[in-house]
Amino acid sequence: MKLLPFDDCEDLQIDADVHRSGERLIFTYKLSGDIADVVIPAPAMPDRIDGLWQATCFEAFVSIGKTSYVELNFSPSGQWAAYRFINYRHGVSELDIRPPEITFGGNRLTAVVELAAHAGAALGLTAVIEHRSGTRSYWALAHPNSNRPDFHVRDCFVAKLP
Repeated sequence: MKLLPFDDCEDLQIDADVHRSGERLIFTYKLSGDIADVVIPAPAMPDRIDGLWQATCFEAFVSIGKTSYVELNFSPSGQWAAYRFINYRHGVSELDIRPPEITFGGNRLTAVVELAAHAGAALGLTAVIEHRSGTRSYWALAHPNSNRPDFHVRDCFVAKLP
């Protein structure tokens, strides 16, 4: 599935996909185009870290109820974060999951996550890309009709979990 930039960003392309193997979800993101302009975080200890979206980071949003959802963040560094929200940007808590297995190479990030989520759950696949100029571009399967990107809006959850 192709991610779309919120603003004009003609020199990059991001493709994303998700597959299921039992309760393991395998997310794959592929960068192509002028990737020399992309800041890729250096490898680091694969710890849970807040604020990964401030640099190049790949994300997934999975509905787990009528209003509840999960946010997963995967950095090319190997760092990660996982949150549960009761509803739109409210009632956030750390999601208790095993650390995802994250690999990055050849401009492809793969993250394997154990997550009890129902097939057919609404899904949003997103990315934040940091550019060498210091700016960020915001990518998603769909964007809200607003003047700023916001991956938490349910209108962005346009795919379905396998």
